[in-house]
Amino acid sequence: MSDSNSTATSSSASPIWLYSYIKLRFFNRIRRFLLSKNARKRPTPSDHFDTSSSRPAKVISNNNEATMAGQVLEKQSGDDHEDDVLGLQRTVKKLHFGVCWEERELAAMEIGTLAKEDVKVRKLVGGLGVIPVLVSMAASEVVSRRRAAVSALIELANGTYTNKALMAEAGIFSKLPKDSNILDDPTRHQFAELLFLLSSLANTQFPLSSLETLPFLVGIIESGTSSIETKETCLSALNNLSTMLENAGNLVSNGVVEALLNLSSIKELSEKALATLGNLVVTLMGKKAMENSAAVPESLIEILTWEDKPKCQELSSYILMILAHQSSDQRVKMANSGIVPVLLEVALLGSSLAQKRALKLLQWFKDERQAKMGPHSGPQTARFAIGSPLGSPVNPREAQQGKKMMKNLVKQSLYKNMEMITRRASASGDSSKLKSLIISTSSKSLPY
Repeated sequence: MSDSNSTATSSSASPIWLYSYIKLRFFNRIRRFLLSKNARKRPTPSDHFDTSSSRPAKVISNNNEATMAGQVLEKQSGDDHEDDVLGLQRTVKKLHFGVCWEERELAAMEIGTLAKEDVKVRKLVGGLGVIPVLVSMAASEVVSRRRAAVSALIELANGTYTNKALMAEAGIFSKLPKDSNILDDPTRHQFAELLFLLSSLANTQFPLSSLETLPFLVGIIESGTSSIETKETCLSALNNLSTMLENAGNLVSNGVVEALLNLSSIKELSEKALATLGNLVVTLMGKKAMENSAAVPESLIEILTWEDKPKCQELSSYILMILAHQSSDQRVKMANSGIVPVLLEVALLGSSLAQKRALKLLQWFKDERQAKMGPHSGPQTARFAIGSPLGSPVNPREAQQGKKMMKNLVKQSLYKNMEMITRRASASGDSSKLKSLIISTSSKSLPY
C-alpha cells in the first residue's frame, strides 16, 4: 500500500519538476544573453585613469571622481540590463500564459518592437517558443489580434532563416484566410509582406510548398481594392516562387500567367510582372499558357513602345524571343499584330540589350520571308504545258518587272516606317541622331 502511494506521489511530482526545469533553462538563456550584451558595453581597463602617487593631488582627486562615476554608470547599466531581463521575461510569459487575449496582444506588440530593435533578440526570442503562439494568433478572426501577431512575425522573419523555417513548420501557410477579399488592405499588405519574406525559402533546401500560398497571392493581385504597394509585394513573392522550375506547374494551374499579363500593362507593376513571366516562359507549361493567351502578343508588343521604361522593353523583347523561337505560328501572329515597325523603332532607339533582342527578332522575320520567297513559293511561272489550252509560259520580261514592283513596295513600306519613327523621335529631341542612323542604314539589312 505504501509502495503504491509513493509511486503516485512521484508520478504527480514529475511534471512539476519538469516544468520547473524548463522554466529555469528559459530564464537562464535570457540572463546569459543580456549579461553578454552588458559585458560589451562595460568600460575597458584602459579607459580608467592612472592613480599613481607620483601625480599631483588634484589629478588623484579627479581620478577618484572618474572612478566613482564609472562605478555609478556600471551600476546603472547593470540595473538597466536587469530591467531588460525582467521585461523580456515578463513579455514572453504574458504571451504564453496571459490571462486574457488583450494581454497577449500587448505582449505580441512588445515582441515585435524588441525584434525590430535588436537582431540577437530577434534570434533569441524566436527560439523561445513564441512563434507557434503567434502563428495561431495570426489565424484569429479578431482584427487587432491578427495584426499584432502578423506584425511580430514579420519582424521575427526579417533576416533569419531559422525563424522562417519555424513559421513554415508551425503551419503559417495553412492559417492564411481562404478569401483575401474579407481583409482590409492594411491587413492584406501585412500578409503579403510576410509571405514575401517566407517565399525566400524557395531558394533554399527547405521544402516549401507553393500550393497553399498561391490562391491567396493571386486573389490579392486580382482584387480591385488592393493597393499598388500590396500588389507589388505579392509580385515579389511570386517572383521568388517562380525561380524554382518545379513550381511552374502550380503557378500556371492557379492562373498566375493570365494575372501577370494583366498586371504587365500597368507601368508601376509591369517590370516585376514581366520578370516573373520571364521565369515561367522558359518552362513548357508556362510557354504553352502564354501562347494560348488572348493577350499575347499584343500586350507585349505594346510594352515595346514604352520609351520611358527601358527595362520593361528588355523583358518584353526577351519573352517575345522565347515565344517566337522555332514557332512559325507565333511569328505569324506577331507579324499580323504589327510587330515589325515597333521592332525597327526599338532597334534604333532602345537600350543596347533591347536593340540586340529586337535585331535578333527582325533577323528571324527576314529569314522567314526570304524562305517564303524562295524557288518553291511566291510568284512563279505557270505550271501548265506549253501546248495546254489553260495557259502559256510567263514572259521573262514580265517576271523581271514583277520583281522590281515588289522591291519598290518594300522600299515604300520601309520609308513609311522610317517617317513614323522620325516623327516620334523628333518629339523627344533625338531627331539628329536618328537621321544619321537612317541615312547610314541600307534597305538590304532590314526585313521589310
